[in-house]
Parts: sequence; structure tokens; C-alpha cells
Amino acid sequence: MIIYISGGARSGKSRYAQERALALSESPVYVATAKIWDEDFAGRVNRHRRERGPEWTTFEAEKDLATLPLPGRVVVIDCVTLWLTNLFMAHENDLDRTLAAFQAEVDALVETPATLLIISNEIGMGLHADTPLGRQFTDLQGWANQYVARQAEEAIFMVSGLPLRLK
Repeated sequence: MIIYISGGARSGKSRYAQERALALSESPVYVATAKIWDEDFAGRVNRHRRERGPEWTTFEAEKDLATLPLPGRVVVIDCVTLWLTNLFMAHENDLDRTLAAFQAEVDALVETPATLLIISNEIGMGLHADTPLGRQFTDLQGWANQYVARQAEEAIFMVSGLPLRLK
């Protein structure tokens, strides 16, 4: 089962997903897709780690998420944007190859007998990207979000810390 949670920056996506996961399981899993690229981001990652309690099992994986030991678990995947960035870089910024790889990974996750709370960002609702590469990634993110949302049994859009049910 997939519960898809999207929204803008600081909309409450992660908090909401973690609260839902804890309501469903006493020992949820957190899959962090981030690649730490500078000290500022490392600080953010460490803050997120501290916010989660000892009941969480954490896996850090940049891609190939379906290979993790997730069956039978309640899993928060945070987030599509960073996961997609990892794939985009691995496929040398090729939109078609990246989207195909992402869809294949999502398809593999759909086959996993687990409850998956998949978090993503709605980056297309923000400022227009300044660079051609930024605009390409915004398109890629939109297509990836649509793909996950179609696979999901439930879809939530977070605004100002409040969940809006889409599906």
C-alpha cells in the first residue's frame, strides 16, 4: 500500500508522515534518500535523525530502495526529490532514462508487501528555475510525482501543516 504525501518546503510533510507511521506501527522504518553534499545539509540530516526516536529503524539509500528489508513493515520514504536527484545524476541528466529508472524502482516497491508513506516536493509550484537543467528537473519531478500518485491508494497534499486529502 502506498500513501503519497506531497507539498511545498516546510509544509509539514515529514512530520505528518512520521505521525502516520507511528500510528500504524510501534517500530516503523525511515528510508532517507539524501546524499549529504555539504555541512549545512549535514546539519539538517542530523536534526531529522534527532527528531526520530529509538523506535525507528533507519536506512540510508540513494536508490534501489526495493532491495532494502521492507516487507511487512511501515516505511516512510523521504523523499522522492532527493531520490530522483540521485538517479538524475547517475543517468547523466538524461530525462527519459531517469524517469524510466524511477518508474522501475516504484514498480518494484509496489510489489513489496509493506505500507509505504512516500514523501515528495511540489517544486513546480515555486519560482521558475533559472537554468535549463533546473527546468528539466522541475519537469522530471512533476512526472515522477504523477507516477507515484497514480500508484498510491491514498494521496495527501500538505499546506501550512494541514493535510488535504486528494485521493
